[in-house]
Amino acid sequence: MRVLVLGGYGLIGSSVTRRLLAAGHEVTGLGRDPGFGRRLIPEAAWFGADLRRMTASENWRDILSGVEAVVNAAGALQTGGQDDVSLVQEAAITAIIEACAEAGVSRFVQISAPGVSEKAETAFYRSKAGADAALKSSALEWTILKPGLVLSPQAYGGTSLLRMLAAFPWVQPIALDKSPVQTVHVNHVADAVLLAVEGGAVRIEADLVEEESHSLEDVVLAFRSWLGFSPPRAVIRVPRWLGGGVAKMADVAGHLGWRSPLRTTAMKVLDEGVRGDPAIWRAHTGREMSSLDASLRQLPSTIQERFYARMILLFPVLLLTFSVFWMVSGVIGLVRLEAASAVLAGAFPPALAKASVIGGGFADIAIGVSALFRRTVRGAAVAAIMLSLGYLAAATLFVPELWGDPMGPLVKIFPSLALALTVFVLTEKR
Repeated sequence: MRVLVLGGYGLIGSSVTRRLLAAGHEVTGLGRDPGFGRRLIPEAAWFGADLRRMTASENWRDILSGVEAVVNAAGALQTGGQDDVSLVQEAAITAIIEACAEAGVSRFVQISAPGVSEKAETAFYRSKAGADAALKSSALEWTILKPGLVLSPQAYGGTSLLRMLAAFPWVQPIALDKSPVQTVHVNHVADAVLLAVEGGAVRIEADLVEEESHSLEDVVLAFRSWLGFSPPRAVIRVPRWLGGGVAKMADVAGHLGWRSPLRTTAMKVLDEGVRGDPAIWRAHTGREMSSLDASLRQLPSTIQERFYARMILLFPVLLLTFSVFWMVSGVIGLVRLEAASAVLAGAFPPALAKASVIGGGFADIAIGVSALFRRTVRGAAVAAIMLSLGYLAAATLFVPELWGDPMGPLVKIFPSLALALTVFVLTEKR
């Protein structure tokens, strides 16, 4: 069959795409960055589209030409700088459901979530429920699958959050420690999608979750053990208000384009619990999802996973250090304009020295501010590297005596370069 997978290179979508290809289907993936999709899964064809701009059925006509089945594995946790939950999860999906009926597409598999409701507190759940309702009211052969907390070799979303929390040294902080969680391995989700695409599970709505439920604390500790980190000396149960405060800060980062897994939607979802009923899927297919321990045993646990977990924990500190360093550097130069200009007095005329300090100060501030935005952070890192090298070359040429300064102003450029390079590398997409 010719299958279109929305979100084809995402956490669930990439596993679904590979599973469908392995079963002999012709797969086209859709995502914002088709070039990334081609590099990740070159065996699939790729369309580039932003679901925020695909909210009318006519937007989908060309894409659906020749398609026999659609899998929706796209989604957004919370509205922010790069996402609009209602557009991505409801308006765009309602539009493609209408377009499928017009284009003769027979089958539609929707990846939803346990517990969704049009009266839910979060837009994430409400929008999922709206799309589910639109699909069920259509004439398509539909299947709605609702995976619990998805465990995957990829670190993204909830799995990234769990790895980050498990990476804390010495102690284990945890908020909402008693919240119930049921997990599912991403391969089981992909298998369920394949079964639905091939007509083995039509017009059913089923949770994909393991049989047993665990507390969030137990899940985090299981991740800590799986990663090979030593047991914590103490478990620090963070009060709800403090966890909420961290989530609010993550929301601010979200409006700057950062997709933090710690935002308020994630906290609310965890507070309600990630639970489902495995009975419907088991009764229909005879299949059970693997347990938390069994799923973790299927995931690689090497130095790569441990390194990622530590780095994602440190990344906010690295980014804020990078941003604040450049902003403060620029502000100090402007505030101490006369003193800074005096350093260049022997090399440049007074007016040129002052202009150089002013220009450098504003450039430093621009780099620091740009580093706070996801869209511009890599450009800021490159600018920081180029400007640092420029400062180093100019000082060596015109003010070489600074190499002997006891405060080491030129020597300190090298750790600044290393920090900028680290930020550049760590902010590569996915």
